[in-house]
Amino acid sequence: MNALLRLFAAPVLALGLATAAHAAGLPDLGGRTIRAVTENAYYPLNFADPKDGTGIGLEYDLINEIAKRLNAKVEWNLSAWDVMIEAVRTGQYDVGADGITINDERKQQVDFTEPFITVEQYFLVRADEARIENKQSFADHPELLFGAQSGTSAFYTAIYDVLDGDEANPRVKLFDTFGASVQALKSGDVDAVIADQAATAGYIGADPGAFKQVGEPIKAEPLGLILAPGSDLTAPFNAALAEMKADGTLDKMITHWFFDYGQAQ
Repeated sequence: MNALLRLFAAPVLALGLATAAHAAGLPDLGGRTIRAVTENAYYPLNFADPKDGTGIGLEYDLINEIAKRLNAKVEWNLSAWDVMIEAVRTGQYDVGADGITINDERKQQVDFTEPFITVEQYFLVRADEARIENKQSFADHPELLFGAQSGTSAFYTAIYDVLDGDEANPRVKLFDTFGASVQALKSGDVDAVIADQAATAGYIGADPGAFKQVGEPIKAEPLGLILAPGSDLTAPFNAALAEMKADGTLDKMITHWFFDYGQAQ
């Protein structure tokens, strides 16, 4: 089983194929509008279509499909990552999606759905990089710098799984978006970023000869959608997810966004 296939050993996801407005046996939300929020900067989960700039990706299809099955509508919004969790926690939005890792700290702030995918994280480095082979080789070269977006799972992986656990470690340079950290990597301002394999494959494919993925997986993490604490949508969302897993819709979405979409570009 190759590394990409290993991503999908946990509960996963599918093409937003047309379904009935409401699936029998699921809660009926009576046409309710669900306010969804994402960042539009995490390929292939949520990003701007290069053709027309519209938001597309696995998480768009996932939430749109859940809404169809629950007889609901989706109102999509954009937000910076650093305020997204708080905005969902306080009810500004009903559901948030941005490749959000399920962990105990975040569970104290928001509700999570069941995981829809588990992803493995890797080093993305410049194509000519010879010093970085694994976590230890990065840690052993004090001149090497990470690029990361503050508060993300990649940031915490860099700090706690590769470095010394000091969140103020000067070896980590912070950027507003993941894309900005990748550009800093390309220009030589940092030496590595951490990303899931789909993201590394996307950047490698989009800029041939610029980047490569190195080493074994640093970490594997489950991703979920976030909702306000005690949200009445958590149980319906989980019910729809369970149905999508059972009928194969989740698997089809994963195949589309992690395999077929990139190859078709």
